[in-house]
Amino acid sequence: MSLNYHYMQLPREVIIGEGALRRIPEVASRLGLKGKALLLSDAQCYKLAGETVSSVLETAGLSPDFFLVKSTTVDDLIAVERQLKELKPRVVFGVGGGTIIDAAKISSVGQNIPFISVPTTVSHDGVASPLASIKGDRPYSVLAHAPLAIIADTEIISMAPWRFVVSGCGDIISKFTAVKDWQLAYLEKGEYYGDYAASLALMSAKLVTKNTDLIIDKKEEGIRMLMEALISCGVSMSIAGSSRPCSGSEHLFSHALDMINAHHAMHGEQCGVGAILTAFLHGSNWQQIRAALQKIGAPVTAHELGVKDMDVVKALQVAAQIRPERYTILHKLNLGFDACETVARATGTIC
Repeated sequence: MSLNYHYMQLPREVIIGEGALRRIPEVASRLGLKGKALLLSDAQCYKLAGETVSSVLETAGLSPDFFLVKSTTVDDLIAVERQLKELKPRVVFGVGGGTIIDAAKISSVGQNIPFISVPTTVSHDGVASPLASIKGDRPYSVLAHAPLAIIADTEIISMAPWRFVVSGCGDIISKFTAVKDWQLAYLEKGEYYGDYAASLALMSAKLVTKNTDLIIDKKEEGIRMLMEALISCGVSMSIAGSSRPCSGSEHLFSHALDMINAHHAMHGEQCGVGAILTAFLHGSNWQQIRAALQKIGAPVTAHELGVKDMDVVKALQVAAQIRPERYTILHKLNLGFDACETVARATGTIC
């Protein structure tokens, strides 16, 4: 009799709070990290947090090097991996936003080196997940590995523009429709569905929706709660073994909008609008999603996203083509342009 194994990879250490970067030496000690460390960051994030990380690593007895990351295009990822081969670090630190952390995931897994996630914003749910996005003509995700540890300094994170908080909230709130799509794929296509992973993602969405007042007060407690929700979503993807509990038709809409209009809003902002549209298609409470997004100051219309009305309609129509193998409400309904326009007008997304 054969057994079906379900592999999960989860972070070993998570530290969230003011001054968390100062806890790096004790984390390094507990994890037995020694020798060379490579910091991946961009110029701004390195100045904001990378310099502190580098200095603290030296006090912990590690030898840090720094490499500037520009993007997660294939060419830039090859350049990062080349640095890893040359320097042979024992650990990689991704210090920055989603692009930096994704680059750390992809390059380090290729060289079988652990990486530590040091987010400087709360704009994305990739902080803890084992999945990473690669940019190109058509964006796609790859399975890399989860971080060995996550060190989130809310003092630094709170310095980022408020829009990053808004984007993170939009990404979290969009889990309502992601889970709906996953349930649909299970019921109609027999796809694997993990109730625990789905519940974890939904709990994060409910907590953020419930605590919008705490977030908009811009207090440390609200930032910490949002970061915990983002990490929980990353863990839900590790448990599921895919991005299913956190990425559905609303994410496909966001990717499609990226391809149609290069001058787009932030990923989480677009996913929030996508969740309004696809919740309407699911027949679920899209008004609640819209109200929660409006309360935190997130875009809920094409105009607020900075795109044309017809860009939104086109994105909704072609979104299913982004990942034809991932069954969602958009694949089931296969809406034409006129139907997509009707949906966008009915939800107030376009005038």
